[in-house]
Amino acid sequence: MTTGVPERWQALRAVEGLVDPAELDALWADLEPVDAADIIGPWRGFAFPTGHPIEKVLSASRWHGKRFDALDDAKPLICRADDGSLYSDTTAGRGEASLWNVEFRGETTATMVYDGMPVLDHFKRVDDTTLMGVMNGKPDVVLADGRHFWFGLERDTPDRP
Repeated sequence: MTTGVPERWQALRAVEGLVDPAELDALWADLEPVDAADIIGPWRGFAFPTGHPIEKVLSASRWHGKRFDALDDAKPLICRADDGSLYSDTTAGRGEASLWNVEFRGETTATMVYDGMPVLDHFKRVDDTTLMGVMNGKPDVVLADGRHFWFGLERDTPDRP
């Protein structure tokens, strides 16, 4: 991993206002790929604010994160209900997903393949409890003016609110 990656990650997390997608792209290039089997479990998510339209969709759905129960059982849209409980939003996600190791930009890394749409979420390791994600897929479904949607995941634990 390139020197300064943790500091760059934290600096991008702390940006007030919009994050430059080129900075996220540069950080992605310096991160280590991760194996799909190593990310099984619950993850809390957040969007990097780049102005991508998917940010508004996730905010409106009260997106909490993702849950990978097994390689063939992934839940891309874990959302928070009005009563505070978590549920898998299979309507917005058009089903659920599975985890694969897929090549993206010349590297093979963990990737969530959606069941009901031409969408792939690729992941790379920031540290033992943090992943960076980039949503990829058919341009008319995912890309906004040629830009990807960038997000992060942190291991979710039962004691976190």
